Amino acid sequence: MTQQRKTIAIVGAGIIGVSTAIWLQRDGHDVILIDKAGPGEGASSGNGGILASCSSVPVTGPGLIRKAPKMLFSPDQPLFLRWGYLPKLAPWLMRYLSNANAEDTRRISRAVAGIVGDSLNDHLALSAGTGAEKWIVPSDYAYIYNDRAHFNQDAFGWQLRRENGVVWDELEGDAFRAWDDVFAPELGFAVKMGDHGRIADPAAYVKDLAKHVVAQGGRLVTAAVDDFVQENGQITGVRAGGETIACDAVTVTTGVWSGPLAKKLGLSVPLEAERGYHIELWDPNFMPKTPVMVASGKFVATPMDGRLRLAGVVEFGGIEAGASKAPLNLLKKNGISAFPGLKWKEMTEWMGFRPAPADSIPVIGEIPGIKGAYTGFGHHHIGLTGGPKTGRLLAQMIAGRQPNVDVSVYSPARYV
Repeated sequence: MTQQRKTIAIVGAGIIGVSTAIWLQRDGHDVILIDKAGPGEGASSGNGGILASCSSVPVTGPGLIRKAPKMLFSPDQPLFLRWGYLPKLAPWLMRYLSNANAEDTRRISRAVAGIVGDSLNDHLALSAGTGAEKWIVPSDYAYIYNDRAHFNQDAFGWQLRRENGVVWDELEGDAFRAWDDVFAPELGFAVKMGDHGRIADPAAYVKDLAKHVVAQGGRLVTAAVDDFVQENGQITGVRAGGETIACDAVTVTTGVWSGPLAKKLGLSVPLEAERGYHIELWDPNFMPKTPVMVASGKFVATPMDGRLRLAGVVEFGGIEAGASKAPLNLLKKNGISAFPGLKWKEMTEWMGFRPAPADSIPVIGEIPGIKGAYTGFGHHHIGLTGGPKTGRLLAQMIAGRQPNVDVSVYSPARYV
């Protein structure tokens, strides 16, 4: 319990905002969750559902600049671009690709590992006593390759994971088949990692966490935030839904929509939307025994409550256009290819937006020059994985305590 009780307005009720609220309440503060759609309605519901502690390697690895054109022009590659959006995307894209080298990839990987490296335990600690813990399933997580040569093509990424403390077993041939025999014959090598987990229903999980916040005295406001109120360089309120909500501090944790809100606080983050897709196959006749990343198609397959979710395609095209058919068709094609004989009763589709800063590092901390204004966004595709740790870091910062990781690498100050 901190000595000074504060009222914190948390803009965004996805996994990061709700995590922040829970840790602040445990610290003795009052919280107000504000979200235009309600808890767990955005990317927090549409993610791959994996607590992927190993996912510290950014997309911008060495060789991306050489590979990207081929990926964009191939209908079988999991990278798509709405070409009419390219002029608007170009400035961000140039900054993004400038990190596609070994030195920057290693630097980004270290930073991201500080957020995701103990995800299962972070989620267990967050959810304890909330009623949401029932959705957490500890499990292995495996990357599936064609063979060892295929695995060796990703050697740099696995080297970075090893440097960040990830350990694994390698299974091939008969050992791989004995572990799980549901995969296509051409898939014959697995990297299996323990101490991971999955969420059986991501939307229900976040909603249950939010219900706990309200049950503990938190306020939930369903409205869009229009602006912030400041007095003498201090946040004093948030304007939302036609009212001014008084507060002592505010956190901006609303995913890709955080960019415009941060600008109102003087912070200009080069942020784009990764348009992510998933399909869900309901009542399948079988599932893989653990969540898996099928490396050849760059998609994950996650067993969930009553369905198998396939996710992982990236498209750049802004937040205005509707879903494209090609990414969804590719997910279905790759799923059928990886799991021969897979049948299901119903298929549902989803498209949403992941917040992607140009340097691939989340923006977490207090905005310089404004006391009480904090950010917690920019997690690309690891928002669910890193949500609880991000929320805990924000709660510690707001309380004036020193976190046990180097938070300077996430600081908003890099964009001031």
